Amino acid sequence: MINSSAQFKYQATRISTATKEQLLLITYDIGIKACHAAENAMRSVNGSVPDFDLANREIIRAQEVVRELMVTLNRDKGGEMADKLMQLYEYMYQLLVDANMKKEPDNLKTVRGMLEELKQTWEAALMKLLQEYQVAHPDDKDLQNAMAEIEGRKPAAPTAPLKTTAPTVKPAARSFTLAG
Repeated sequence: MINSSAQFKYQATRISTATKEQLLLITYDIGIKACHAAENAMRSVNGSVPDFDLANREIIRAQEVVRELMVTLNRDKGGEMADKLMQLYEYMYQLLVDANMKKEPDNLKTVRGMLEELKQTWEAALMKLLQEYQVAHPDDKDLQNAMAEIEGRKPAAPTAPLKTTAPTVKPAARSFTLAG
């Protein structure tokens, strides 16, 4: 119980301090995990009986994620790209509905794959922005340490308390520019 409480506090802090870009990645992660859990629950492995109640709960969670992505999509600013994303989200949502009604794990696998691809695309875009900022601000030690950590290198020892000099984006309630 204590471990569960600590995990909850960690997740709550992670979400409450996240930028809107980080929230987008967290949202994709939740959807990916829900699809994976529902897939596993629907399949009988080594003679086990599928758990359709668990699958239903996880599919509903995935549907909530896709709905959140749809609601937070800013179609006014995103233009044609946002319209295409909306069509993709609508398709994913329908696949999830069908997966739940027809007990179709392949639909879940399809949606999970789409969410994984979208997440990877956004991660790459964010990494590119960080790298561009790093080139423009080569003396920013905090950014150098953060980039080293992201790239799996050992960060340099901090010389002062950690402070962020990179521009931060405050989480805006339900206002993603292009992606949900």
